[in-house]
Amino acid sequence: MTDILVITGLSGAGRSQAADDLEDLGWFVVDNLPIELLDKIVELGSGTGALSKLGLVVGPTAEPVAVLDAIRRLREAHRVRVVFLDAATPELVKRYGSSRRKHPLDDGTSGMAETIARERELLEPVKAEADLVVDTSDLNVHQLKALIYATFGEEHTRSTMQIAVTSFGYKQGIPLDVDLVMDVRFLPNPHWIEELRPQTGLDAPVREYVLGQPSTNEFLHRFEHLLELLLPAYEAEGKSYLSIAIGCTGGRHRSVALTEELASWLRAMGHHPRVTHRDLRN
Repeated sequence: MTDILVITGLSGAGRSQAADDLEDLGWFVVDNLPIELLDKIVELGSGTGALSKLGLVVGPTAEPVAVLDAIRRLREAHRVRVVFLDAATPELVKRYGSSRRKHPLDDGTSGMAETIARERELLEPVKAEADLVVDTSDLNVHQLKALIYATFGEEHTRSTMQIAVTSFGYKQGIPLDVDLVMDVRFLPNPHWIEELRPQTGLDAPVREYVLGQPSTNEFLHRFEHLLELLLPAYEAEGKSYLSIAIGCTGGRHRSVALTEELASWLRAMGHHPRVTHRDLRN
């Protein structure tokens, strides 16, 4: 059975870069694939001398209904995962301004922001079908490569669900690409303790303060109990990725400490979570 990865998403969000990174990992990648040829490419790739790992990069001009129909057909015979690359509109406008490239959907009747909004609306059904949504707004090419390597490298070819846990600050906005969001602003804030303010949730004094609160223990117990129910159910439904975000006000103290604690619990349960702290240095 061929392992198929379909890469789609907004123009300028990093599809071609992700394709290059997959090739470096040994995937056979077809970039900017016309949707009409998708079934034929898969047929050729899974025939005699079958490819074990096939990456298909679908361009922005493909009809979303046709993309969804093709994905559903492929899933009847292959392991198919869909990655949708997203980014904030201001960041996409900036990228196009820097590259001086024309947006594929630019018909000359509207500005760049309006064109991106039209593409975003057009691709919403495809995004809803994705197994993994990646927000590349704050990722440079090296960080995107590291994410692709961590998610699709040889050590992650197993069929078990992959879990990402992210800390963030509500002051900087909720991450776009998460499945579960937990708000821990109800906990006492170390920011208001002078000696703890310059430290982070990675430092022992802050960690001890956050985890020492009675409400923290109750929260962790209940959330872990919920995940004990959800994780097997998600896996049974064939979900390949689960992203969890834990947020506090600034993203430096409470959310960081709890993200590390939750990741430790997940490792004890036999999972291998990918941990990031989005706003640790803000």
